[in-house]
Amino acid sequence: MRYLITGGSGQLGTDIKRELVKNGESDILTPSHNELDITDIDQTYKFIKEERPDVIFHCAAYTNVDKASVDRVAAWKTNVTGTCNMVLASSSTNSKLINISTDYVFDGKKGTPYEIDDERNALNFYGRTKKVAEDTLIGNKKTFNVRTSWVFGENGKNFVKTMLKLAETHDKVDVIYDQVGSPTYTKDLADALIELSKTDAYGTYHMTNEGFLSWYDFCKLIYKEAGVNTYVNPIKACIYEGSNVLRPENSRLSKKCLDDIGLDRLPSVEEAVKNYVKVLKK
Repeated sequence: MRYLITGGSGQLGTDIKRELVKNGESDILTPSHNELDITDIDQTYKFIKEERPDVIFHCAAYTNVDKASVDRVAAWKTNVTGTCNMVLASSSTNSKLINISTDYVFDGKKGTPYEIDDERNALNFYGRTKKVAEDTLIGNKKTFNVRTSWVFGENGKNFVKTMLKLAETHDKVDVIYDQVGSPTYTKDLADALIELSKTDAYGTYHMTNEGFLSWYDFCKLIYKEAGVNTYVNPIKACIYEGSNVLRPENSRLSKKCLDDIGLDRLPSVEEAVKNYVKVLKK
């Protein structure tokens, strides 16, 4: 099997490659932006046609939610045009495509966890680009659309690293308590994506670690596992000064879709954070 990972140097792409290698796979392509610019349709077609991957993990994306609302052209070009190009090119070689999407396609106003077919109504521009990107997936019948949330991994920036860094110089940190979702460890997600790619159960899925937490509870859990004594002060999202971009209050994603095809759910958030903190301490 030949695998292609776009965004291969990112948090998720790095762990997908690592887990594939652990599974004995060696034919893994992780092209740089210069080698594969997904926003260039000609280059994308040429690369896919020449390399002919069996499975594509499409992780490349413009993920800075705040900057996306300002730098809209770049966000749209990467998330929408880039995904559309990958869909068309992968269809031409009959490659399986695993697209990584987000909880931000929902507005967070539902009182229960979101099912895969619930109405999408993104609150911010980033979420809207990912929603439109999902709509382009009909161009390849062999597509898995996987929504995830609150991702953290070894490579790159994330909430866990930020909170631990702040704890080094702060006795108190302010953390939002009225936004709830599911943190996701990229190692666990990578394992699940690889297992999904072995099936022909094409469609949309939700993949996060098990359990629902607010950002406040998430931070408390991080500090508990890391043995940090910094005080966590709960605040409302409306008074948080770090961002003016709206985010969903409810980012809980139902994983019933995994049960329906007999795929194991990811480990609990508690187990994921515990394992991740151990890795960071090495």
